Amino acid sequence: MEQYQCGSCHAIPGVGAATGTAGPPLDKFGRRSYIAGRIPNLPGPLADWLVDPPAMKPGTMMPNIGVSRAEARHMAAYLTTLR
Repeated sequence: MEQYQCGSCHAIPGVGAATGTAGPPLDKFGRRSYIAGRIPNLPGPLADWLVDPPAMKPGTMMPNIGVSRAEARHMAAYLTTLR
């Protein structure tokens, strides 16, 4: 998450320098029911979202930053632990 500079937009616990405020804080992400207000917050859809957010919600402010499928699965696994 550091290498993709997720923290430039999001505050993320456990990720160095992740103090951004443009996007929502991710400190309790694992408690959320939905991603971007409409996508079920489950590991598969979350990984899909991290790979290509605009494909899942056209017009989203979250860009496609080139996250690989494997990296997205790891990122999703971490995010779901944040409660």
